[in-house]
Amino acid sequence: MHLFHRLLWRAAAIFVLGTGIFSSPDVAAERMIDAFPQSASSGCMACHGEIELIREAGSEMMQQIIALGTQHGDPAGCVVCHGGDPNERVDKQIAHGGEDPDSFYLDPGSPWVNDQTCGTCHPKHVEVQWRSLMMTEAGKIQGVCWAFGGLTGYEHKFGNYAVENPADPNDRLGTDAYKAYMQRLKKMEPQVFVDRHEALPDALGFDELDRLEEDPTLAAFTYIRQECQRCHHAVKGRQTRGDYRGMGCSSCHVPYGNEGFYEGDDKTIDRETPGHMLVHSIQGTREAKVTVHDKTYSGIPVETCTTCHDRGKRIGVSFQGLMETPYESPFAADGSGQPKLHSKHYIAMEQDVHYQKGMTCQDCHTSIDVHGDGFLAAANLGAVQIECSDCHGTPDAYPWDLPLGFMDEFEEESATGEPRGLTTQLESHTSQGTIYPPGDGYLLTARGNPYGNVVRDGEDIIVHTANGKDLRTPTLKKIKDTGKLSQNGLVAMSGIASHLKEMECYSCHASWTPQCYGCHVKIDFSQKDKCPECNESKANFDWVAAGRRHREPEHRTDRGESEYKDLMIPGKITEQRSYLRWEQPMLGVNGEGRVTPLAPGCQPSVTILGADGEPILTNHIFKTPEGTEGGGQDGQLAIDMSPTQPHTMTKNARSCESCHTSEKALGFGIDGGRPTRSPNQRVTIDLETIDGEILPQRTTPQMEPIEHLAADWSRIVDEDGNQLQTIGHHFKLSRPLNNEERARMSRHGACLSCHQEIPTQSLAVSLLHHVAQYTGQMPVTADQHNSLVHKIVLMSAWTQAIAIIGIPLLCAATALWFRRRRTAL
Repeated sequence: MHLFHRLLWRAAAIFVLGTGIFSSPDVAAERMIDAFPQSASSGCMACHGEIELIREAGSEMMQQIIALGTQHGDPAGCVVCHGGDPNERVDKQIAHGGEDPDSFYLDPGSPWVNDQTCGTCHPKHVEVQWRSLMMTEAGKIQGVCWAFGGLTGYEHKFGNYAVENPADPNDRLGTDAYKAYMQRLKKMEPQVFVDRHEALPDALGFDELDRLEEDPTLAAFTYIRQECQRCHHAVKGRQTRGDYRGMGCSSCHVPYGNEGFYEGDDKTIDRETPGHMLVHSIQGTREAKVTVHDKTYSGIPVETCTTCHDRGKRIGVSFQGLMETPYESPFAADGSGQPKLHSKHYIAMEQDVHYQKGMTCQDCHTSIDVHGDGFLAAANLGAVQIECSDCHGTPDAYPWDLPLGFMDEFEEESATGEPRGLTTQLESHTSQGTIYPPGDGYLLTARGNPYGNVVRDGEDIIVHTANGKDLRTPTLKKIKDTGKLSQNGLVAMSGIASHLKEMECYSCHASWTPQCYGCHVKIDFSQKDKCPECNESKANFDWVAAGRRHREPEHRTDRGESEYKDLMIPGKITEQRSYLRWEQPMLGVNGEGRVTPLAPGCQPSVTILGADGEPILTNHIFKTPEGTEGGGQDGQLAIDMSPTQPHTMTKNARSCESCHTSEKALGFGIDGGRPTRSPNQRVTIDLETIDGEILPQRTTPQMEPIEHLAADWSRIVDEDGNQLQTIGHHFKLSRPLNNEERARMSRHGACLSCHQEIPTQSLAVSLLHHVAQYTGQMPVTADQHNSLVHKIVLMSAWTQAIAIIGIPLLCAATALWFRRRRTAL
């Protein structure tokens, strides 16, 4: 049926173009009636005559819209996406569906209606949307359930909506190699690559709050529904500064400014009330041109992605060089505090090098990364198919010479096998995007799908960006072979082979990582009829219930959730942090079995106030089930350090010392994670004796204890290797570095290996020390020390090499000389 519609559209477009009904100038941001004069006869244009084109006049998509609209009696084509009655020119209600409002779509991209709109041309994308991670958000749900005591164990049981995989594995999008690869991963990580999600359970109702006393973990579902799920594609979301967007396809493909105001030419659209698209245009590929105030761009700006990707791992804002801060400085031009963006304040940090070069998220992340492949993958690492080496290769191998699965192993050994090669064939579900010439061939992802915008050109690659740039990048092997690889890079990547076999590239090349230690979550269920001191009952909006409201026929076409006033549920969430850091993070092992940066994922210390306003839990850290994550019979602290790709790449990698001489990098925590006061102890600050006894009787504790937390939030193991919190629990291989790895990695006290003999502990060293001192050759700077150590290493190596070779030769020569002498005698 979908194929029939597409063929019909194309045939109609050819017919209409052939008869000269409209011209097709390749101009962006024209008014509809200027580009297509015949559209003035559409009833829609009676009100919306100033509206800008949804796509450029000469684009195939626009031609199809006009052609199909003309067939339906609407020469402007509005009904193709919006429905309604194009013959009505006076009565707005009739024009917008009349007695059948379900036939008019305010937001055609909404997943609740896009099978009738976007899906007519893009059936596969609409079909797979319900199993995409951006819709299910199963990883976030399981993460919160884990933090509240491992409510579902390791299984990613719940999604926002009940959904299951297709019965036929071949229904998965992607190449045959990719499908086989994903079947392998499914067997290896069945708790993540599940067959179905159950619908997320309801939160407690106003008449159920007494259940919290018996089971406070039920508050998890309030937390999830109010705070965590506002970004999924089935709702329009919070609609505050920085968070304005559409639903479904419109979440990404319709531009919204951070302030949420419409700035196009349609006079009927409210310009003073936020919550509207920036202009009436579709953004997507390089071919989709969007013009705003005479400035034209293509592709999907990073700011579109950060309407959601500003929490959790914060990769969107980090990519832009933004780090969350609790402070309002620097002040705004009028002297007020810095305005909130995504409900946060920021400081400016180093931007990712890809961002600096003009790349956006979609230039690396494939259609499958974003839209999904039609099967459930409940965590980011499971859903994303790309690796750094897919484009850059290694100093010793071109990207096309690497085996499939390299850096994406989900095993403890580096991938081996035949070279993955290149391809000239693209997948059918990407055929409606911009098609770039293959050059010497399209590169393949680690899982075997083509990069439609990355091609080989000799020893280089060319990245065709959606915003119009063609970036030529030499492969690492070419850089090395031409002698342009820095000494640091040569040592780190070629000299120490285990780095590339065991580590992620971004373990070294991430310049900083947002680290929010300690998430102090307060869930206040106070109700004024049960709490005499309360002026109002605490309640907030249920985002999952809002999505399910759209599922009801009478609400299917609703533009957003602003009218759903009855979807308030009891409880009010507030969150605070213990402290923030951005400097080089600690290291651990991710689900792919590779060393990676770690950052706090979900480290909740939970406080719950009951309906009467009295605490049920205060600063409580739950524990995971018995025997999990190295926790023994008592379970492990349910605070999680998450493996992360920080998206803050820099050409200049972190120094060797920042890992090899860092207690934090090893997992022992910031400054070894040894606070002078344990977090699980109450702290009272007042007049006290020298022995620490508080003198006043009327005093107030400054800090209440955080239950179960004996060490700093950043300390994930102790010196004996005992695990102290969970590490990326979604995948089986995620863990802290083990004792053997830390022993191999640590270079603490390396200075002492030389200086324990300097200046007088050895006669030879003492002699050289005094000679150097009196001749002015004492090393002082780092370069001088490096030069000296290098000289000593070379001298030692040559001395030993000569000894190994020379002594046997000398012995042999001596023996031969004695033998000849005896013979001569």
